[in-house]
Amino acid sequence: MALVVLGLTLVVLGLLVWSGALGWFGRLPGDLRWDNGRTRVFVPITSMLLVSVVLSLLAWIVRSLR
Repeated sequence: MALVVLGLTLVVLGLLVWSGALGWFGRLPGDLRWDNGRTRVFVPITSMLLVSVVLSLLAWIVRSLR
């Protein structure tokens, strides 16, 4: 059952990325970008904090259901 839910979640996320609904991700305030000639540096601080919070909440929900 868990594999089915995980698979459906990945399909939904894939469809969101493909449709452009997650175009804001990686462009949040706090995501640092430096462009200097041929060098580009991207540090997604805020985006990774958001991912961490979402994954922590999902882990907490899964643990509380057991």
